Amino acid sequence: MKQIIAMGGMALPPDLDNLLLIDYFLKQTRRRRPRVCYVGAASGDAEAGCLRFYAGFSRFQCRPTHLPLFARTPRNLESVVMSQDAIFVGGGNTRSMLAVWRDWGLDAHLRTAWESGIVLGGSSAGSICWFEQGLTDSLAGPLTSLDCLGLLAGSNCPHYDSEPLRRPTFRKLVAAGGMMDGVAADDGTALHYVDGRLLRAASSRPHARTWRVRRSGRRAIETRIPTFYLGKS
Repeated sequence: MKQIIAMGGMALPPDLDNLLLIDYFLKQTRRRRPRVCYVGAASGDAEAGCLRFYAGFSRFQCRPTHLPLFARTPRNLESVVMSQDAIFVGGGNTRSMLAVWRDWGLDAHLRTAWESGIVLGGSSAGSICWFEQGLTDSLAGPLTSLDCLGLLAGSNCPHYDSEPLRRPTFRKLVAAGGMMDGVAADDGTALHYVDGRLLRAASSRPHARTWRVRRSGRRAIETRIPTFYLGKS
């Protein structure tokens, strides 16, 4: 079973007060103490992101580790990746992250991991990277379309409710044919794909939403995806 859990944002909030998406992510491994690896290349392996990963994931029964690509990178990346039960990708500059991945051959190892049943996922850059296209702020100026890994069909837009330009820009690009039809996710939501198809959408916030966005003539049409709240009702 091939799984990807693409999160819109705030999976690891600054104060770590809501980790429902992380709990959901780890449970999909179906392991008692899953081995989970953080990849923080989108932020240049920033220490703050790595520390937040350990602080958040250490609250669960798992075995966290991280994969550095900017300092003393392991010689056998394939061995590191394939020894995990899950891979969690952090946010940042998606274009730079993908360039680094490709230079190291990590993109190919992640595809092999996905095909082998290792759960892939992440937030923001760690969400859009799995799709054919993503809406990115990697470049200064207007938000733009970015070609990504293509493990999942279509396009993806994170931070749909929290960054004012995300929603109108994504809709405009889809309407104009500048981006493929796709999905969008508010902060605090996750799109869970199994074998390339959307299984369910889940949220850590009661009113957070996910959406399908498709081109119809010269317009973009939004359709709300039923989104299951992970907290207590």
